[in-house]
Amino acid sequence: MYPWESIKAPENDTSMTLIHECVKRGHGVAICSPSNLTIRNSVTNAFCTILKRADKVPASLKSFHKKTETREEMLPLAGFDIIFMRAEPPLDPIMLNFLDSVKDDVFIINSVQGMRVANNKLYTAVFEDPNNEIIPVTHVSKNKDYLVKMIEESNSDKMILKPLNGFGGSGVILIEKSAMGNINSLLDFYINKGDGNSDYVILQEYIEGADKGDVRILLLNGLPIGAMKRVPGDKDHRSNVSAGGTIEKHKLTAQEKLLCKKIGPKLVKDGLYFVGIDVIGGKLVEVNVMSPGGITYMNKVYKTKVQEKVVDFMESKYLERNAAFIRKSDLKRQVDEA
Repeated sequence: MYPWESIKAPENDTSMTLIHECVKRGHGVAICSPSNLTIRNSVTNAFCTILKRADKVPASLKSFHKKTETREEMLPLAGFDIIFMRAEPPLDPIMLNFLDSVKDDVFIINSVQGMRVANNKLYTAVFEDPNNEIIPVTHVSKNKDYLVKMIEESNSDKMILKPLNGFGGSGVILIEKSAMGNINSLLDFYINKGDGNSDYVILQEYIEGADKGDVRILLLNGLPIGAMKRVPGDKDHRSNVSAGGTIEKHKLTAQEKLLCKKIGPKLVKDGLYFVGIDVIGGKLVEVNVMSPGGITYMNKVYKTKVQEKVVDFMESKYLERNAAFIRKSDLKRQVDEA
């Protein structure tokens, strides 16, 4: 994840909430950033920030972050029971190469292969939806002429334009046909980079009601465990909290429950156990698999503790793997002694 010292608002940080819950249960916790992965004598290690154990764990996240003492040490990744992926986008492919070497030894959330296939906004295309019942009409391209044509042929006067690898609402803008004179320059800006390379952009159907906000749903092992509505501020069309949006309670609609039911099995199959999805009007806009947030806000509006379900799941996966290892060892012993 991001460095411990870089956390400026621990009371709003999902990673901090998960760490706090683990420490409360007596688990040993260490964190490292992707740049701190290393190989020593052909063994994958990490320069870790280890949280020192304390007799009393502060109840508030702010106090916990402030009072927790840490120390630095290089440790082998295969020695851990769980690796929880919480690094922010964009994905570092070299980091995944390091994790490849330990993926059979440690349970990783989310799986290495899952992060490979789902770390950008193209992943929604894997869900079969020929009639656009759960996914809005979406175009992805570097071809400016094609994108302009898609805007002109759209039945709607409005569309959403965003970079393929953005996060936290960064770069998401609302475009209108009535302002076609600006669209060419906008596409030039989004596609063409100063170094001579180019970026993919996403052009997406504008969903009616988007101006009233979107819904963030957290799924654990393919099932929804929490949801909240994010409402845009007065001066921004984006509903992300980082862009000034606010949070409201939200009860899942029948369409949203159907959406989760349709995509849940595929998420689990791909090893995507802890996922945040963004939904507007019952349609899937985005799948967040690297560091989905929202737990602290859901806890506040619902007076709940979503992190407990996540850590329960982590513990259950460890127990499953440990029981399988013990059984295998016992069977091997029987064979060896025969």
